Amino acid sequence: MPYLELSLRCTEAEQPRYENALDDVGALSVTLLDADADTGNERAILEPGVGETPLWKALVLTALFDADADALTLLAALEAFDPGLDWTQVGFRKVEDEDWERAWLDQFTPMRFGARTFIVPWNHEVPDEAGEDAAIVRLDPGLAFGSGTHPTTALCLRWLDALADEGRLQGQRVLDFGCGSGILALAALKLGAAHAIGVDNDPQALLASADNAQRNEVGADFSVYLPDDEPVATYPVVVANILASALDALADTLAARVAPGGRIALSGILKGQEGDLLVRYATWFDHLSATQDGDWMRINGVRR
Repeated sequence: MPYLELSLRCTEAEQPRYENALDDVGALSVTLLDADADTGNERAILEPGVGETPLWKALVLTALFDADADALTLLAALEAFDPGLDWTQVGFRKVEDEDWERAWLDQFTPMRFGARTFIVPWNHEVPDEAGEDAAIVRLDPGLAFGSGTHPTTALCLRWLDALADEGRLQGQRVLDFGCGSGILALAALKLGAAHAIGVDNDPQALLASADNAQRNEVGADFSVYLPDDEPVATYPVVVANILASALDALADTLAARVAPGGRIALSGILKGQEGDLLVRYATWFDHLSATQDGDWMRINGVRR
C-alpha cells in the first residue's frame, strides 16, 4: 500500500527532539540518513559502542505515515508538540510500498582496509581487486552500513591488516574487548589469527557477534563472553574500540590482558582526548603512537 513520507534535515543534536515529535504524531517508522551521502562523504556506523547511538553531524530524517494522513494536519500537530523546532523545511510526498530494507541495502558497496582486508555486504560479490589472499568479512549491513565505515572501526581494521602484513597475527590469539558486531575479531581471524575472544557487556552484541562468526564460517574459532564471564588470560594482540572514558577506567584490565611484547590498539577516542590516554598507558606500554582519521584517534603500543 502507499504511504505519506515526511522528510527533513537536522543536526545530530536536534535529532532526538525531531524523532520524539514524529513518534508522538504517529509515525509508522523513522529512518536516519547521512545528509552528506550524496556528496560521496558518507560515513557509516558499523560498530557502535554499548548503549550508544552514534550519528552523523548532519542528518536527513524520513518518516512514514498512513497514506490517508493529511500533511497540513501533521505539520500543525508537530509544530504544536515542539514549537521550538524549525518545521518550515519539511517535505511531503506519496510513496508506493516496497521492500524498504532491500532497497536500502542495494546501494551499499564493499570496502577495503589496508592491503587485503575487505568488508563485503552479503548482497554484493567480492570485488575483483581482492586477491587470493584477501581477508573477506561478510556482514549484513542492516540500516547502518554505508559506503564508508566509522573512523574508529576503520582505524582498527587498518591496524589489524598491518599486523598481518608484518606476520604478527598468524596463528595468534586475539582479544576484541567491546566487540559489538564482532567485525574486528572476524577480520583478525580472516587475516590468520588462530582464535579470537570477544567481550561485551551487551548480551545482544554477543549474539550478533556469534551469528556473524557462524555466517563467516569461523564460529569454531570465536568465543564470546560477558565481562564477568571472561576467562583471565593474556594475548599477543588486543584491540579495544570503546570510548575514551572506558579506556581510561579499564586501563589496568586491558594492560593485564596483553602479553609481554604483545600489541594493543585503543580506539573510540576523539581528537584531543588522546594526550591523557597516552600518559595513562605509558605505565605499561612502549612505542605508543596516535593515528588520526577525521575527528577520531587510535592509540597503539607494545607491552613492556
